[in-house]
Amino acid sequence: MAKINKEDFDHIIETELPWAEEIGMKTESIGENAAALRLPFNDSMLRPGGTVSGPTMMALADACMYAVILSAIGQVKLAVTTNFNINFMHRPAPADLMAEGRILKLGKRLAVMEVTLHSDGHNEPVAHATGTYSIPPER
Repeated sequence: MAKINKEDFDHIIETELPWAEEIGMKTESIGENAAALRLPFNDSMLRPGGTVSGPTMMALADACMYAVILSAIGQVKLAVTTNFNINFMHRPAPADLMAEGRILKLGKRLAVMEVTLHSDGHNEPVAHATGTYSIPPER
């Protein structure tokens, strides 16, 4: 069973991740060791050439990893990114982005996760990210 729910993470977005709320990020679902977030499309996400910028996709992927780790360990504010890697695979359409993440390995001090990003209207993933989060000893 997940240690937080959709409403819990939406509350975290609203109160503690103001940048995520400002860009409209929302939780689609949270399950045991998994989460899905949506980022509604906005023209400000585009870079020259009309594609969604890499930093936009990276922010969504990292926020999804945060939701995933909290689903596993509960509301531990000092769980933080220690490693992040992303591969941009296809040009995203100027449309909503969806991130789906899951835990690959959960240890006492580290969690390894992956996130796949999709663009509405595009069948293939537009990016794949992996990351490691550090978990503080006092939970």
